Amino acid sequence: MLSAKPWRGEAVIQFCAVQLICFCLGVIMVSLLQKTGLTGFKSPDGFGALLLGTLSFQGATWVLIYFFLRSHRVHWREVFGIGGSRGPRALLTALLTVLVVLPAAWWLQQASVFVLEKIGFSPEAETAVMLLAGAKSWWTRVYLGLFAVVIAPVAEEFIFRGVLYPFVKQLGYPGFAWIGVNFLFALIHMDGAALVPLFVLALALTWLYERTDNLLAPIAAHSLFNVANLLVFYFEPQLNQLLQWVYHFIHLG
Repeated sequence: MLSAKPWRGEAVIQFCAVQLICFCLGVIMVSLLQKTGLTGFKSPDGFGALLLGTLSFQGATWVLIYFFLRSHRVHWREVFGIGGSRGPRALLTALLTVLVVLPAAWWLQQASVFVLEKIGFSPEAETAVMLLAGAKSWWTRVYLGLFAVVIAPVAEEFIFRGVLYPFVKQLGYPGFAWIGVNFLFALIHMDGAALVPLFVLALALTWLYERTDNLLAPIAAHSLFNVANLLVFYFEPQLNQLLQWVYHFIHLG
């Protein structure tokens, strides 16, 4: 069961407000630099625009985590569950959770695309996927991989599971903490087809945090989830060939 967190209301509001300000400033700076025609900012998928856009939210969160924990006089090892005997068990639980959630999320993704197309919507790929598809330089791909596997999971899990979920729950609204906070997590990814699978993922990550009382567990599960999706993205042709081979082997057998 999740232990009580010492987060103060004013500190949580300040934390979220500064995040929003950083994100808005990042968007404004990217827009202004694009107009100058500066290298790396000429297009939305330029490396400069990509770097500034991601660091203005998830990157800024890494810095804000330090000040947030410092204001509460809480050590980061205690919050992130690093060290101690619970770590290995939390990581194992995270791995098992991903193995269950991943196929369900992929199926829900396909079902969402099918439903949206049937009602007349043409779903676009998530921004991160479009950036990966359009990345031409190896350093852009390396950064996107680092962002997906390390930067984003730590930042997003601290925001949604580490701060917002326990804070709202401790205010006396456990149902809203489960539904509202996790829906917000899915919503910020701005991908209609992925809204339902990301919401399910968020519910699983919250359950994992409740189960282990260790933020390292949902961070690890989030990271593994992104790793699996990156592997599918980069090796989709090979995976399709493998599935076709397995299909023919079963039917011929």
